[in-house]
Amino acid sequence: MQPTETIIISMEKKTSSGNKYLVPFILVAFLFFLWGMVHNLDGILIPHLKKACQLSNSQSTLIDVAIFFAYFIMAIPAGMILKKWGYKNGIIAGLILAGIGALLFLPAANSRTYELFLLALFVIGCGITILETAANPYAAILGDAKGASTRLNLGAAINGLAVFIAPLIGSAFIFSGINHSADELAAMTEPARLAYLDGESAAVKTPYIFIAAGFLFVALLFFFFKLPEVKDESKTAKLSEFIRAFRHKHLKWAVIAQFAYVGAQVCVTSFFVRMAMKYGGVDEKTAGYYLGTIYGVSFLAGRFIGTGLTRYFSSERLLTVFSVIAALLCCLAMATHGKIIIYSLGAMGFFMSIMFPTIFALGLVGLDKETKIGGSLLVMAIVGGAVLPYIMGRIIDAFNDNIQIGYIVPLICFLVIIYFAVRGYKPDLKTAE
Repeated sequence: MQPTETIIISMEKKTSSGNKYLVPFILVAFLFFLWGMVHNLDGILIPHLKKACQLSNSQSTLIDVAIFFAYFIMAIPAGMILKKWGYKNGIIAGLILAGIGALLFLPAANSRTYELFLLALFVIGCGITILETAANPYAAILGDAKGASTRLNLGAAINGLAVFIAPLIGSAFIFSGINHSADELAAMTEPARLAYLDGESAAVKTPYIFIAAGFLFVALLFFFFKLPEVKDESKTAKLSEFIRAFRHKHLKWAVIAQFAYVGAQVCVTSFFVRMAMKYGGVDEKTAGYYLGTIYGVSFLAGRFIGTGLTRYFSSERLLTVFSVIAALLCCLAMATHGKIIIYSLGAMGFFMSIMFPTIFALGLVGLDKETKIGGSLLVMAIVGGAVLPYIMGRIIDAFNDNIQIGYIVPLICFLVIIYFAVRGYKPDLKTAE
């Protein structure tokens, strides 16, 4: 999810052979896939832990809070770690940290302790923040400069595969397909009720054991393979420089729009399964399958098709059209019942797919020497994924578990993005130096 940060990099021991970069890039490609899997399992984990731990809607969204707040907290420390330890050692540290977080799912599941699940997710979030901070710029320099964009697009495509794969794996291994109402649970004997809930909690162990193994295995590969040495010679920006950058009105609106976009995307996926079950008339396994096959495939297709359309349409015009359609689909999902809800939510994946990179690029126009600072601010806007789903959960709880009315949150987010695409993106020439 995190875009490339513009940095000044020097490489030691360069050779004329491009083949030496093949293995390092394959290893970096694994990173894109691993953190994609973590993020896109959340759409399965949220409804599942809501059931297993008997949570309210707002409590279940603390899963998003744990992951995305870790991004916000670790954004600056991650850069410091990479500057001090180097990219290879920093990546290894991030992989080990994420692996430890995934292993914490074992005691969390065994004890059915929601707070421990949240701690595990926060630790994973801290680890993948380091990975994302390192992987994009590292992939950019693993080869000739002309191929940097191709390598980054390939990394994004590999990351996008997880949008499709993760929900399918989560549905197969985590969802039991058994759901009891509050009345049914109350009618059970205490041993039977606890056995059911403990069984649901234990279902998360297998996927996260494999995720932990993936992180730790890739860490070993990074440790044993010789990789190009990279130095980050960029200077650390002062707080006053970040504040001063907000004098650019279009950057300010880009940060707001990015906050809204990430929040909207996480809101849609976090409640997709329960929305499909409650209003679409499907069971949880089928709902999880649709999250992968309809939403995931739409998102992946939109990423490729949207990129191609930028050759024929301006970024702001494309963003306007896509955000308007996303808003209309959101309204449709809020107002209808049956399979049309599932298809509306799934199609939103297509139209949200280009929003992050497009908002990012428009926000950096004309910043010149402040481009890196602007990029950092846009990355920190990812915290919208922690704030807005929680608000959505509170609204749903306040309206007696009415999930449809909760989708007013992503709808408002799309309206904010529409404003940015129509007016907010325009640089204020008066602030240009």
